[in-house]
Amino acid sequence: MLQRSRRILVTTVAIATLPLGLGQLPAAAAENDAASVPPITAGSAQQPAPKPGSLTAHRIASPGCTAPAAGKFTCVEITQPRSAVNRPSGDASTQAQPVPQWCTGGLMGTRTQACQSFTVTYTTSVIVNAQTRVTGQLQSNAFSYSYSSPDLSNWAHQFSIASYTGWGDALRASVSGTARAAGDCTRSSSSFPPQPVTPHFTMRSGEAFFNTTATALGAVGFCTTTWDIVFTNAGYPPSSPPVTRSLDETRCDNAMGAYLQNPRRVGCVVYWYPSAALYSRSQYPSLTSHVSRAQGSGLPGASFAAPLTRTTNQTTINTNRNRACGDAPSIPGKSCDEYPLATSNQGLAAGGTRRTFDGCNINAPRATGPTGASACMITASENNAQGGIMSGFNYTWRVLNNDPFRVLISA
Repeated sequence: MLQRSRRILVTTVAIATLPLGLGQLPAAAAENDAASVPPITAGSAQQPAPKPGSLTAHRIASPGCTAPAAGKFTCVEITQPRSAVNRPSGDASTQAQPVPQWCTGGLMGTRTQACQSFTVTYTTSVIVNAQTRVTGQLQSNAFSYSYSSPDLSNWAHQFSIASYTGWGDALRASVSGTARAAGDCTRSSSSFPPQPVTPHFTMRSGEAFFNTTATALGAVGFCTTTWDIVFTNAGYPPSSPPVTRSLDETRCDNAMGAYLQNPRRVGCVVYWYPSAALYSRSQYPSLTSHVSRAQGSGLPGASFAAPLTRTTNQTTINTNRNRACGDAPSIPGKSCDEYPLATSNQGLAAGGTRRTFDGCNINAPRATGPTGASACMITASENNAQGGIMSGFNYTWRVLNNDPFRVLISA
């Protein structure tokens, strides 16, 4: 099971409470720590998104088969579903974790979960007198799903499959699997014993747990976890090669340092997912007014398609800040805010020109477009609070150098 450290909830005066463990714990772990998993809704900080550049073609890597000169043989083909996946009822005895409803094709994720769904077609055949006769076929929806937590050093990868139609000898098959790991990790456990492929719409699942080896202070590690799935059927050879599904989305680290005397050290996240820092409009009207106008003028950071990326390079941070606010006027109770953030790679150090808006007291043109930066004099206390927002956000979601992130405005 996932070994849970002391659960910490990071808050600052400038951001809504951010739960550390959105990844669902397995049932066994939940017995010791009943984790509360907030619902994922449109516009939320953890709304799922596709992995940039992930495979979108209908046909994906397929094991296939090699027909013998004579006798029985099996074939397996993998394709991505053409439409929304039918949701099976599930089987509590074999399904480790419910597959997220958003796992409907392609590689999707949140900061703590990654999932890909696809269709598996299993065919049984026999060759007699050089003639091939198909004796059965089974079609199933399959899901490769991993989940982690930013404050745990281990994570899970499960494979689930549920048939939805079939006939003939293929209906007599069983499915099983083994898991393996490569990279900065070790496998701690794995279980997917043979399970019958019928009745239809019943989920059959295997689950494996992995530990990161990136535990030394400052370490960052990546891991590829793989399930090898085999169909067996009396009188037929096992499907070969196996159905192989890998996920290399999890990154673990001990590179966050201490924050607010928090003893947490190691945790694991989906490194490519851009979590969102939430700025409250009601609490910080001056700050959010500037950020909203800056994003509305075309500057990045609000969408999955154009997130910001963090920089920890102090030279870049200083350049971003100086080029945006170095000549800001002195106004009591106000200070200069730059967007994109000085702690991002999208500031003026990357090029472009400075812009501003009416009422901002900055000597710069009004402009639009995705490059450059906006500067505006805002309430100083709100500008100072922004540092707490981002410190807590980066620590909570383990946002390291060059990691993507978004900035969203909440109520």
